[in-house]
Amino acid sequence: MSETERPTGSSDLDALIRVTYDSLIDYTTHSPKRWLLVDTALQQIFLVRESTVLDQWPVSTSEAGLDNRENSGGTPPGVHRVVRKIGSDAEEGTVFQSRRPTGETWLPSLNNDPSKLEKDLILSRILVLDGLEPGLNQGKGIDSQQRYIYVHGTNREDLIGKPAGGGCVRMKNKNIISLFDQVKEGDLLVIV
Repeated sequence: MSETERPTGSSDLDALIRVTYDSLIDYTTHSPKRWLLVDTALQQIFLVRESTVLDQWPVSTSEAGLDNRENSGGTPPGVHRVVRKIGSDAEEGTVFQSRRPTGETWLPSLNNDPSKLEKDLILSRILVLDGLEPGLNQGKGIDSQQRYIYVHGTNREDLIGKPAGGGCVRMKNKNIISLFDQVKEGDLLVIV
C-alpha cells in the first residue's frame, strides 16, 4: 500500500467519495469507472474505481489554499479532466520545462545545495488538467489549463504531505510514476 496518513475506511472519506462519484455523471456520458480525488485537507490523492479507493499517495497542494484565480498561486477546486499525459518514457527525476524534457535529471542529493531548493521543478511525469466547471475552473481569469495546473513530480519531496508551493498538485517522483501508469487521458480528477 502507498504512503498514507489516514485510513481509507474513514466514514468521512467514504461519504466524500460517494457524493463526489454521484456528481461526476454531470461531466461525462456515463459514470466513470476510474477517477481521482485530491483532498487538500488530507493532502492526499486517491485513485478510485467507482466508489472504491484502489490506491492513495500523499501530495502537496498550494500553500495559498484553494483558489481558482489566475496569479493567485492557489490550487483550483472542482472537476477536472486529465487532458494530456507527458513523460511516459522519461527517467525518474527528468526535469521538464514548458512540458518538454530539458535533458537534465534531478537527484535527491541536489537538495543539499540551498540554491537548488529555491526552484520548484516539474519532474518525472506530468498530468495536464483541464477544468470542466465554467465559472469555477474554466473561463477567463480562472481557467486551470491556461494556468498550467498539473499533477507532477517535484524536487521538494521534503514538503509532500503539507501545503507548499504554487497551484499544482505535487507528488514524490516514484508516486507520480505509479499514478501515471494507472490513469488515462480523459480520466476525471476532482479537487476538494
